[in-house]
Amino acid sequence: MLELTHLTHIYANGTRALDDVSLSIPKGMFGLLGPNGAGKSTLMRTVATLQAPTSGAIRFGDIDILATPDKLRERLGYLPQDFGVYPRVSAYDMLDHMAVLKGVASARERKETVETLLNQTNLWNVRKKAIAGFSGGMRQRFGIAQALIGNPELIIVDEPTAGLDPEERNRFLNLLAEIGENVVVILSTHIVEDVADLCPRMAVLAAGKIQLEGAPQDLIALARGNVWAKTIGRGDLEPYRDRYEIISTRLFAGETIIHVLSDTDPGDGFAPAAGGLEDVYFSTLARSRRAPLANAA
Repeated sequence: MLELTHLTHIYANGTRALDDVSLSIPKGMFGLLGPNGAGKSTLMRTVATLQAPTSGAIRFGDIDILATPDKLRERLGYLPQDFGVYPRVSAYDMLDHMAVLKGVASARERKETVETLLNQTNLWNVRKKAIAGFSGGMRQRFGIAQALIGNPELIIVDEPTAGLDPEERNRFLNLLAEIGENVVVILSTHIVEDVADLCPRMAVLAAGKIQLEGAPQDLIALARGNVWAKTIGRGDLEPYRDRYEIISTRLFAGETIIHVLSDTDPGDGFAPAAGGLEDVYFSTLARSRRAPLANAA
């Protein structure tokens, strides 16, 4: 179990990237969903011991992460949003080098580790190829391979499927699902479908705060009756913006489908939205934007 307690991080320029964040994350896949600039990467770097929070506490099992970061690093696998490697080195040689850095001293053990990971991530056939020649999906699978060195108990992946084509995205998500059965895996992303497909528990982070937390299906059920849908002409959008709180729009067959947030039936031809995690996400973001306005008033 990973426990985050009242984490706050304020950068030197005064930006409050994290604002009293508390979470309990059990074994399995956990989705951290939020828009760009929400504080997700700051939170992931903090948990990964790459920066210290302004205040708060983090524990992983019996480890006080802030007091003894080296103990967590022995159990941690991390795939950051911007994953850099030596581009002209082969996948095999790069993994072997990283295994040395991770403390795998025995040449025989390194060989077994590297070969197992290359097969697990479906990179064995390109093991001698320079990483510079890898596609985006292959690079991400290599990133997971290096994160799995040393059999980590906590794995953090930050925006792992951004920019991947559908086939590579599916392959990568299937790989994550296999990994997430026995360890804590935090999937930090702004892509709603990734969380919906993989995670039995999730949280929405916006403006540095946890806005919502729970099981996706439970959160979807709670959102029903608060989100309403209507199909309108493409040129009719602006009048609806003036009258309703639109949380999402989608073009379909030359028309626009709008979803609006309302605690009561808005009438005017709207019908209850079918409901999905996307509605939960967008309605949560809309409410988070309301809060500063209400406080200012």
